[in-house]
Amino acid sequence: MDSLLENYASGSEGEIESDPETDRMMKPINDSLNLQLAPNVASSLEEKVVAIGIEKGKNKVLGYNPKFEELYAPTAGPKNPYKSNQSLAPKNMLTGYVEKTHLSDFHFENEIRSFDTLGYADNPSGNVAKNFIGDTSKAEINNGATLFDKAKTGREKRKRQVNRDPSDIEGFTGPWSRFEDEEAISKPTQEQQEKINEYLKKQQMKSKKFKKIAQDEEHLLDESVIIHMKETVDYRGRSFMDLPSYSGVNLREDYVPQNCTIPKRLVHTFNGHQKQVNAIKWFPKSGHLFLSCSMDGKVKLWDTYNKNQCLITYKGHVKPVKDICFNYDGTEFISASFDRYLKLWDTETGKVKNRFDAKSIPFCCKFNPDQDKNNMIMAGLQNKKITQWDTRSGEVVQTYDRHLGAVNSITFFDRNRRFVSTSDDKSLRIWEWEIPVDTKLIQNVGLHSIPTMTKSPDDQWIIGQSMDNRIVLFQLIDDKLKFAKKKSLRGHNTQGFPCTTDFSPDMSYVISGDGDGKLFIWNWKTHRIEAQWKAHDKQTMVSLWHPHEKSKIITGGGDGIIKMWNYMNNSTHFIRKVATKVSKFPMEIKSAGRYKNWTNPVYVSPHVQPLHKGPDYSFQDGRKIMFTSKAELDRKFEQVNLAKKIVQYLSDIKEMEMMYKVDIANKHEAEKTFIEWTPKEKSLETIY
Repeated sequence: MDSLLENYASGSEGEIESDPETDRMMKPINDSLNLQLAPNVASSLEEKVVAIGIEKGKNKVLGYNPKFEELYAPTAGPKNPYKSNQSLAPKNMLTGYVEKTHLSDFHFENEIRSFDTLGYADNPSGNVAKNFIGDTSKAEINNGATLFDKAKTGREKRKRQVNRDPSDIEGFTGPWSRFEDEEAISKPTQEQQEKINEYLKKQQMKSKKFKKIAQDEEHLLDESVIIHMKETVDYRGRSFMDLPSYSGVNLREDYVPQNCTIPKRLVHTFNGHQKQVNAIKWFPKSGHLFLSCSMDGKVKLWDTYNKNQCLITYKGHVKPVKDICFNYDGTEFISASFDRYLKLWDTETGKVKNRFDAKSIPFCCKFNPDQDKNNMIMAGLQNKKITQWDTRSGEVVQTYDRHLGAVNSITFFDRNRRFVSTSDDKSLRIWEWEIPVDTKLIQNVGLHSIPTMTKSPDDQWIIGQSMDNRIVLFQLIDDKLKFAKKKSLRGHNTQGFPCTTDFSPDMSYVISGDGDGKLFIWNWKTHRIEAQWKAHDKQTMVSLWHPHEKSKIITGGGDGIIKMWNYMNNSTHFIRKVATKVSKFPMEIKSAGRYKNWTNPVYVSPHVQPLHKGPDYSFQDGRKIMFTSKAELDRKFEQVNLAKKIVQYLSDIKEMEMMYKVDIANKHEAEKTFIEWTPKEKSLETIY
C-alpha cells in the first residue's frame, strides 16, 4: 500500500512528512483482529500484471488509473497453443467483442440503402486503410457518393431556360426554349468544315444510295449503239423497220401458211455474237426482223429478207444478257441481264429509255401483250419473286412471291388476263393479272423443273421443256390449264440446258434443240420424230419457226452462231427448175465467140459504122443476129422470163400436189393407227 501511495505522489505537493510517533500511534494493536475491506494489491510489478491480466475482460470498471503496461499486459497463465490470435482475443459474446455506440438513424439507413443499391458503403470499423466496404472500384468511380448525394449518371433530363411570361415579347420562350447547357455555335471554322466534309463524303460513299447511283452511272457510261447500215431510210423515206415489199412472202398478221414442210438445207449463217446465244425473238406480227441476245452482253437486230445482215448492235450491260422481249408493235424491247438490271430500249434509235434495278438476277422478262397495258413489264427473278414495273414511272407496281425457287418463265393465256409461271421448285402457278395470290398450283410427283414454255398458235396448248428430257403438254380449256400426263414428246437429250420449243404456223410440227447441238422435229399429231440433224457444234439453245413461212426455221447455239434453215434456197431453187425443165426456149447459144450462155450479155456496147444509119447489134465474131432492134431484144427477154415463171409455177403446183397426197396418206395412216389402238366398248363388240 505504501508503494502504491508512493506512485500516486508527485512533486512537492505530494510529499508527506513522516512522523514516527504518529505512525506508531496509527498502527492497530492487533492486525489479525482488524477487518480488511480493501482487496489485496500486488506489491510488485509482476504481481500487478498478473492480478490485472486475470481479471481483464471481465471487469467493466476500474477503481484506479493503471498504466499502459499494466492495462495491456498479457493474460496470466499459460497460453493455449492450439488457439489462434483471433480466438484468444477478449470477447464479451460468442462471436466477438461488442461495444455500445451512438449513430443517427439517417446515416444508418443511408449507408444500408447505399450498400444494397450501389454495392458499397462507408467502413464502420474505422480502419484507415479501407474507407469503403463492398465494391471499392465502383466507390472510387462515384467518389463515394451515396443515394442521398444523387450523383449524376448522364441520363438526367436536360433543363430548359423557361420564360413563360407573355408580357416579355422578346424573351418569351414557351415550350421551344433552349437548354441551359446548350452552346450556341454560329459556324464551324474552315479547318473544322473541311474535316466535316471529308467525313460526310466517306459516309456517303458507304451508303446504299451512293452505291446505286455509282452503279447507274457505270451502266450509263457503258450504253452505246452501233448502226451497221449505211442509211436507215430508203429513197422513199421509209424506215428499215417498215415491212419490205419485195420479200415475196405474205407478212400480214392474219396470214397463216398451210402445209408446212420440214426444211432440208442451211440457207444462211449469221455471224456476230462471240458467245452462246440465249434468246431470239421475231419482230411482232411480221417477222421480217429478229432480235438476239448472247452471253457476250450484246443485243443484235438482224434482217431476215434483204441482205441477211446485222442492222444494229445494242451495248448496255456489263454482264451476259439472259432474255429479251418486244413490246406490242416492236418499237421498244426490254433486255434482262445477269447484272441484275432490266433496260428499256428504243428499237430504231438504240436509246435507253429507262432502267429497272431488279436487285436479283432476272431469268425471264415479258411485256403485257395487250395494247392498252403495253407499259407494264414483268420479270422472273432468282429470289423466287415475279416483279412488275410501270415503264412510264419506273416504279414497282406489284410483286408475286409465292414460288419456292427461282422463276424461269412467264406465259400469258386466257386473252392475257392470266399467266402461268414455272420455277425451280418443280411447280407451275397460275396467277390473275395484278393479283399477288396464285389461283392454282400444279405440282405432280413426276413433274420436273420447266425452264421454258411456249403457247400454240391456236391458244389451246402450252408446251414446256422439262428437265427429264421430254416436252410436257398442258391443255388450255377456257381459263383453266390441265396437265396432260399421258402425252409428251421424247427422244432428245437436253443435258440440263434450257432449250426453247416452238410450233409450226399450222401446228403440224414441234421443234426443239438439245444438248448435243441437234435440232429435232416432231409430228404434233403422232408425237413421232419426223427429222433430226446436227445444227450446231455445241448445244442448240434456241429454235424458232417463222410465223409466215412454211419451212423457215432459225436456230441459235452455244457456239454463238445463228443459222437459218429452209426447204430450199430461193435462187438455187429457181436456177435448178429453169436448167432442167426449160427446153423449148433457146437458153444456150453455141458459138465460137466468148458469149456462150444466154445469161451473159448478148451484145456488146453498140457502135455506129459509117455505112449504117443506126447502131450495129452483131456479134464480134461477125455472126448475124436475128434481132434488128433493141426493142425486139427486150421483148424476147420478156418472153423468156415469162416462160421461166410459168415453168416455175408448174413445178410448184406439182410439188404441192405431191405434198398434198403425202399429207392425205399420213392422215389415213394416223386414223388407221388410232382406230386400231382405241379399245372398243363391250356393247359395240360384234360376235361372229
